[in-house]
Amino acid sequence: MTDMLVPHEELAQLPELELTPQQRVDAWLAEFEYALAERDIERAAGFFATDSFWRDLVAFTWNLKTVEGRAGIAELLTAQLEMTDPSGFRTTEPPTEADGVISAWISFDTATGRGSGHLRLKEEGAWTLLTALQELKGHEENRGERRPKGVVHGANKKRVTWADHRAREAQELGYTRQPYVLIIGGGQGGIALGARMRQLGVPAIVIDKHERPGDQWRKRYKSLCLHDPVWYDHLPYLPFPDNWPVFTPKDKIGDWLEMYTKVMEVPYWSSTTCTSASFDEASGEWKVRVNRDGEDLILRPKQLVLATGMSGKPNIPVFPGQDKFAGDQHHSSQHPGPDRYSGKKAVVIGANNSAHDICAALWEADADVTMVQRSSTHIVKSDSLMELGLGDLYSERALKAGMTTQKADLTFASIPYRIMHEFQIPIYEKIRERDADFYDRLEKAGFRHDWGDDGSGLFMKYLRRGSGYYIDVGAAELVADGEIKLAHGNVRELTKNSVILDDDTELEADVVVYATGYGSMNGWAADLIGQDVADKVGKVWGLGSDTTKDPGPWEGEQRNMWKPTQQKGLWFHGGNLHQSRHYSLYLALQLKARYEGIPTPVYGLQDVHHLS
Repeated sequence: MTDMLVPHEELAQLPELELTPQQRVDAWLAEFEYALAERDIERAAGFFATDSFWRDLVAFTWNLKTVEGRAGIAELLTAQLEMTDPSGFRTTEPPTEADGVISAWISFDTATGRGSGHLRLKEEGAWTLLTALQELKGHEENRGERRPKGVVHGANKKRVTWADHRAREAQELGYTRQPYVLIIGGGQGGIALGARMRQLGVPAIVIDKHERPGDQWRKRYKSLCLHDPVWYDHLPYLPFPDNWPVFTPKDKIGDWLEMYTKVMEVPYWSSTTCTSASFDEASGEWKVRVNRDGEDLILRPKQLVLATGMSGKPNIPVFPGQDKFAGDQHHSSQHPGPDRYSGKKAVVIGANNSAHDICAALWEADADVTMVQRSSTHIVKSDSLMELGLGDLYSERALKAGMTTQKADLTFASIPYRIMHEFQIPIYEKIRERDADFYDRLEKAGFRHDWGDDGSGLFMKYLRRGSGYYIDVGAAELVADGEIKLAHGNVRELTKNSVILDDDTELEADVVVYATGYGSMNGWAADLIGQDVADKVGKVWGLGSDTTKDPGPWEGEQRNMWKPTQQKGLWFHGGNLHQSRHYSLYLALQLKARYEGIPTPVYGLQDVHHLS
């Protein structure tokens, strides 16, 4: 702390002091901590600006929760301060100042853990505060100086080797010893959480229907690749090597996930399907029926995590005449690739990511391709997104400037969802100007393009609705050039060899691909547990922004993701690789605390406003 701690309310009255950013932050932290220690909640809340936001990731709330304004902050502290007992607020690097806002990286302690965070300070007080739990005291991960030795030196006739231990665990876990956590879904989300559980010493099993980890990627259409750059996509503990391609092909990411599962020692049951699950309120445990390679088993975990991605079951539309159609028809999630359709007429229903990728692959295979656009779509060129949207946080440029992956993740997390669009709009205004010729050609080709309801572009569309966009890696250029044909409207019916739209347009077709998206993740809960539980937890994903496909009221956080739900012991985990990496930490710490019997009083458990 600085030697000159000036009470916050006097700072604005003493401009002649010309306090440095470091002094201003130190003074704020000292006064804030003193008020917390004295349990003076009104004074503590008064250190925030009138329009202010405190986003907490588990540290204070045992939840993912954002509160707004002094009243919201006071309510949080009234409920949680005594048990949290925070202390030791300090900066971890010199604060910076720009446009009248001081930004500072901080760390702190609570009664049960250690946290880090970020503070944005204006003249009136704190504008934004992020507090994020990083570890639990007494339950730290065995990393760095705590790393395990790996071997017991000396002679021992009863030596148990690493291979012996792993074999014994595989024989016991799920059979004679129950997992505390069962993770359904073995894609990147499930694997990342499984690795976190392993490092925290929580018995957990990841199950997946596929034969091998990574098959979720290998079995998709052959042109599929990650549209996010490598710097954005690291998994916990084990980043991609520095010679990894910027955009990872599907089979390569599949191999990485399989390797990662092995080296991180994630207990992973492949070829395993979950047939049903029910929660016993009396025992506080789940009864989960699974079939593992033909063997029926019952698992009894305390915690059940649905890690099936950010999406639910495929939205497979029903149209008159589907039973009469003579060609192939399937959802994009089941698309086998383009090879068998060379020289054929293909109609793809939809105009978002999967639709563009599949159309481009079919075009490459010399199919005659028509994309049916039902509503407007936001397109952003990959190079522009990388440079203007992600470059300051996730790029070689960012690495050279000292931006670590953890710091980048926390920077993203430090911007409250309520005002995030204000940060995004200027980025997309620059992209609009930079790629004006591209957008002009696209729209002249008849493509219906939008920038989101408020001009905030791709990332907000992703957070609000998880659809309505495409990161262009070439397919949109084919649309702009007329190589991929365009049609507009909704499907009225199918005939033996065509698709008929609601304006009577008839499109000849040998194959119809329904790139029609996915439902809410609670659809999986309905199938596995029951519709009553699905309705009890409500819709998954979205912010309640009251924009297209994201109905209000305002939620403040992603609905039901990575945090407690209205169903005890049921959690949802997923999202892109960035989210699977970052938010798996907070979900893991919540699960670890419960495993160790640490009290976890949840503040602000989400209400249910929408069922799907």
